[in-house]
Amino acid sequence: MEQLATAYAYYRGGTSKAVLVKRSDLPPIRSDSDLNAWVLAVMGSPDRRQIDGVGGADPLTSKFAIVGPPTRPDADVDYTFLQVVPDRATVTQDINCGNIAAAIGPFAIDEGIVAPRAPITSVRIHATNMGQIIHADVEVDETGKARVLGSQRIDGVPGTGAPVRLDFRELVGGATGRLLPTGRIRDRLVVDGKEIQVSIVDLANLVCYVRAEALGMAGTEDPLAMQANRELMQLCERVRLEAALLAGVAKNIESATRQPPSAPWLALVSAPLPWRDHATREQHEAHECDIGARLYARGGNVHKAYPGTGSACLGVAAMLEGSVAHELVSADAHASGTVRIGHPCGVIDIAAMIENQDGADPLVRRAAFIRTARRIADGQVYTAMDRLPWLPEPMLRDEPA
Repeated sequence: MEQLATAYAYYRGGTSKAVLVKRSDLPPIRSDSDLNAWVLAVMGSPDRRQIDGVGGADPLTSKFAIVGPPTRPDADVDYTFLQVVPDRATVTQDINCGNIAAAIGPFAIDEGIVAPRAPITSVRIHATNMGQIIHADVEVDETGKARVLGSQRIDGVPGTGAPVRLDFRELVGGATGRLLPTGRIRDRLVVDGKEIQVSIVDLANLVCYVRAEALGMAGTEDPLAMQANRELMQLCERVRLEAALLAGVAKNIESATRQPPSAPWLALVSAPLPWRDHATREQHEAHECDIGARLYARGGNVHKAYPGTGSACLGVAAMLEGSVAHELVSADAHASGTVRIGHPCGVIDIAAMIENQDGADPLVRRAAFIRTARRIADGQVYTAMDRLPWLPEPMLRDEPA
């Protein structure tokens, strides 16, 4: 046998795509390094085009999820997310993915992991990466399958679909143990001799917020133009690493520079301004959003839309009185409890509610938004045996074990 076949499904969740595999269908895995090697082979990494695998040659389409029955009593399904770097032999499990979380409920229902309850099935998803619960409401049809068709539109995805309602209210402190890792709503960093005000928030993922203008940006720039600006990318990375030190996820700047941590992301936020859509090239007007945002991640990657986890985090950050994001959002948005985030591919609405604002640890009561999801393909994905050297010898021959 020269190739290993594994049952899989290929899903779009929100503005991302991922390979989904049931935990029971995984090949024999001895360690995390074995798992990573197999996932890299499935996706076709390391290769910028991922030509020898199913990866989409972009961080948003180079994602993987393992799904199985729950391993804790307050959950209905387990979800482990893996981010694969297209052009490097790198797989990380130290971040969440909110967009792919939108696919987990429908997949779990259709695969029989979660029993359907018409017309809406509430699914408690155990996000094993951080050990926390995501709440999802999934519409189901009369046959007990997750609905696909509907009138819900999300920016960054053509057409419409059935809504999947997600709430990340329990995803507090996954990286640092606190909503506000430093205990403060606002901090000061000194980068290249210049003082920069930031807010660091740990909700769904750890994010450092900075005003775009503090880094010489308008906040409406196209992601590809940002990535092409080497000076800007280097500055963003320096700010991000200083924030990592402040948040306690890196010990010192030397080690952080040698082996950069995945967290935090760096969000560059701005007051509402007109911007051009990255995908459609259509013009968006300032009144369409309450705050503008561009998201920078390790390695000089700028998100081409906006991550679901980052959206929930920004919605909460915008409601935290005194934060960098709060001062940019209108009083109407604060009163309504809904923040419209203008991102490169459009707008995403986040419903956020916070209590105990005067305390050291504010309580998040809501961090909700709507996505859509769709099964694109399923069947078997094949990996060449020379990428899987740890497998038992009988599996390498056309003989029964």
